[in-house]
Formats: sequence, structure tokens, C-alpha cells
Amino acid sequence: MSKSKLQSLMARGTDFLGCEVAILCGAMSWVSERHLVAAISNAGGFGVIACGAMTPDLLDKEIAATKALTSKPFGVNLITMHPQLFELIDVCAKHEVGHVVLAGGLPPKGSIEAIKQKGAKLICFAPALALAKKLARSGVDALVIEGMEAGGHIGPVSTSVLAQEILPEMASQLPVFVAGGIGRGELIAGYLEMGAAGVQLGTRFACATESIAHPNFKKAFFRASARDAIASVQIDPRLPVIPVRALKNAGTEAFTAKQREVANLLDSGAVDMGEAQLQIEHYWAGALRRAVIDGDVEGGSLMAGQSVGMVAKEEPVADIIAQLMDEAVVALERRA
Repeated sequence: MSKSKLQSLMARGTDFLGCEVAILCGAMSWVSERHLVAAISNAGGFGVIACGAMTPDLLDKEIAATKALTSKPFGVNLITMHPQLFELIDVCAKHEVGHVVLAGGLPPKGSIEAIKQKGAKLICFAPALALAKKLARSGVDALVIEGMEAGGHIGPVSTSVLAQEILPEMASQLPVFVAGGIGRGELIAGYLEMGAAGVQLGTRFACATESIAHPNFKKAFFRASARDAIASVQIDPRLPVIPVRALKNAGTEAFTAKQREVANLLDSGAVDMGEAQLQIEHYWAGALRRAVIDGDVEGGSLMAGQSVGMVAKEEPVADIIAQLMDEAVVALERRA
């Protein structure tokens, strides 16, 4: 009975995504690539390619390579501030990608229409109720509400508060997926019972067997506890810096120095605010690559959510999803 109840609670999410389990994989730059994305979709979840700073040509190749590894649905996450956003949207349309996730701020003018007119469903992030309502009015098909416990770029409000604030208001209007700090199935069951269509997890999948992350990167996760995943500090209020949660290391301190460098460039007039933001984003892209691909766990960026303490070993994606579902079923049985 509890298994069928879980399937019933997830039905809106699975129908929307076209998969068996309403779990999206958070788009993690350098980690959420063809191998992990395909593995998650093949295991019944919903993989999402992290486009990040990719050029249209690179995204074209990545989507094609992912399609060669899975026949199941998957999505593509695009950053709103990417200078070639509309070309990236065209690449997704060329490959008939069914779901596009826009992250990193409000969708720029014309982007919602460009995505939807090509037939894709659009998912956007809503870090506040007012923004969730605005996005729904704009024609977005689904929302992700992500709390500050998450890894990578974060907002200021916790997942539990966002869920209480947004789900009662928005869940009846469109599918809402909850993200941030989710590491076990009991919590998934709770958010589903509150009205969520599904959940999004990133940190839990970062060290999966199918993840191409360097062994050093994975070992850093296995050693870490929740308190090791800290948010970056903004040192200049003029800089449009979205806080980033990562494991504390020398790279965290290097980011503080990078902010000072960019602030000095702003002072001198050498760059405008748009270029300043791009420099910050490029810093993170490079620092992430050093950690994920090269294994530089001191100088690179170890983006991780506070659920990192629940990542203890390398496991196949299918086992992770099965464990989460088993935990959710047990939780529902206890509450029956």
C-alpha cells in the first residue's frame, strides 16, 4: 500500500518529467555530464545536463553524446546570464530536448517564449513566493524551490521555510520540485505529502559510481560533515555575487581575493557590472573544473550541499535511487 501511495504522490512529477521516479538531478557543472545524466535517466530518475559556460557547439556534442547513452527523457540546465543563451536554446530545440531548466536569475526577455515555442517544457527556480507567482504568470511550466542548504549558488532561505511558504500557494497551480539539503527518502516523502511534485538532489549523486568526478573530489565528500559545507562571503555590496556553498579549503579564500580584484577593476572603470559578474562566474567554472576534473581539492572549488555528511561511499546511481525510494516507503508506512 505504501509503495502505491508513493507512486501516487509522485504521479504529477513523473507525468510531467516522463520518468518513473520524480527525482531530478541538480545540474552540477563538470559533474552533470553525459555519463551521470544518462545513468540517472536509465535508473528511472531525471538527469539534467549542466550547460554552465559551454559554447553552443559543446552543448550540441554533449546532448548528442547523452542521447547515445540513454533513450529516456533528460533535461538541460541553462544559465540566464550566458551571453549565447538564445543560441543554446536553439541547440536544445534542434535535439528536441523536452525540458529546459533556466537558472541564475530571472529569465531574460524573450527566453521563455523562445523555449516554449520550440515545444520544450520550462522549469525555473523560485527562491521566494513573490517570484514563484511572477514566473507562473509568465508561463513557466514548473518550479524548483531550492533552499540555502544546497550546494553551489544558493539563496538566503532554508528549504523547510520555502516549502512551507510556497507549496500551499503554488502546488495546485503547477508542479513544484523541492531542493536543498535532501539526502534521505524520509524527507522526500514529507515534501511529497506537503504537495511537492518531486524533489531535486545534487550532492547525493555527485559521488555516484557513474560520476566522472576525480577520486580526490569524491574522497573529500566522504570525509566531510554538514558543517564543512560553508557559504561564501560577499565582500563588496556593489558586486552582484550570489553566495556559493562549498567545502572549506584554500579555494574558498582565493574567491575572497578574486572579489577584491574584481572590485578594484570596477573602481578603475576597467570593467562594467556585467563583465564583473562574468568574471566571478568564470572563476567558479575554472575552480570547479580544477576540483572535479583535475582533483585539486585544495585550490579548486568543492561545491557541496549540507547533505554531504550523508554521502559516505561510491554507489551506483540505481542503488542510490532505490535506497531513497525504500526509505520513503518505510516513512509512509510509519505514518499510515
